[in-house]
Parts: sequence; structure tokens; C-alpha cells
Amino acid sequence: MFDIQNYGSFIAAIFIFQLVPGPGTLTILSATARSGIAKGLGAVLGTLAGDFLFMVAAVSGLAAVMNANPALFRALQWFGVAYLCWMGIQLLRTRVDSGASDSESVNSGWIYFRQAFAVSLTNPKVILFFVAFFPLFLLPGSSIDTLVAMMIHVTTISFLYQAGLVLIGNAVARRLSAIPSVRKVAMRLSGMALIAFGLKLAVGNR
Repeated sequence: MFDIQNYGSFIAAIFIFQLVPGPGTLTILSATARSGIAKGLGAVLGTLAGDFLFMVAAVSGLAAVMNANPALFRALQWFGVAYLCWMGIQLLRTRVDSGASDSESVNSGWIYFRQAFAVSLTNPKVILFFVAFFPLFLLPGSSIDTLVAMMIHVTTISFLYQAGLVLIGNAVARRLSAIPSVRKVAMRLSGMALIAFGLKLAVGNR
């Protein structure tokens, strides 16, 4: 669909990456817990804006590579497989401790937007992720339209998930985040899922 290889796996992988708690997720939950739904949505938009800039940069580079050097593009696909497995191993090795409570004062939605945007931009591994992730689901001759479709998918699913955290998941997430055993199980399952995806895609790219 949309000329995306392994479309089902592509959608599932986006959901899995959203489930892995990172700086952006923590920023969104923190903003919502301190100041309510509107401020949380401001943080969501800030995170998406930062991710979108990284996606544009990644897609621009990938489009050039696909047209100029198919062999290098194939190498990027194998790099993506290795990167997925590496991320999974890191999650399996990560120690999980109880989070501290946050008591910052209430700020405007624009301030939370800027904070989340800054968090996203100061995380340069995001562009590395997109450079490694997108080639896994592309054919060497794919058009720029396919890359744009992939960006739209990532942005839409990310927004739905993150808005869901703000609207209905915040109270549950705050309670579970204080229980190391639950967080540990979630991290381990996410790690194993990433490794499994990496191995599956490695077989598909042979």
C-alpha cells in the first residue's frame, strides 16, 4: 500500500516506537499532569514539529541516495536492521527506577510547545532513527511520493497516540510510571519486539 514494503510491519513498528517512553513522551505527560489537557496538547504539537523537521531532513537525504546510488541505499537498509536490534538490546539492558514527582508552576500552552520542540531538536538521534527506519520499507526505485506518504503515516499515528496520552491515558500513565516492575516489563517487551522486527526485516531484505 502506498508503495510501502511490509505495510503492516511499518504500521506496527510506528506504534511500538510510540510505546517506548522517551524524552518527548515524558515532556507531554509532565505538561499534562501540571497544567491540564490544553497544555499537554501544546507539548504534543511541539514534539511533532521537531520530529517533522528531522523527517524532512532524513527524507531529503534518502531521496538523493536512492536516485544516485542504489548500492548505498541497500547498505542503509542493513544499517537500519542493525540499528533496530541495537535499540532493542539497549532497552533490554536499561535500568528502570522510580520517577520523581514534578511540581513546576503552570505555564501557557505556547511555553510547553517551545519546551517540547526544544526537547525534540536536542535529540539528534531522531534523524538517525528516520534515516535508518525509512529505508527498511522502501524499494530502491521508490518515488518521493512514497517518502511523503511515510511521513504522513508517522505524523498521524504519533499525533493520535500522543493525544490519546493527554486525553485518556495520563492518569493511568502517571500511576504506572511510579511502579518500576510495570515499567520494566514494558521496556523489556518493547526491546524484544524491536529485535524481532529487525530480524524479520533482515530476512525480508536478503
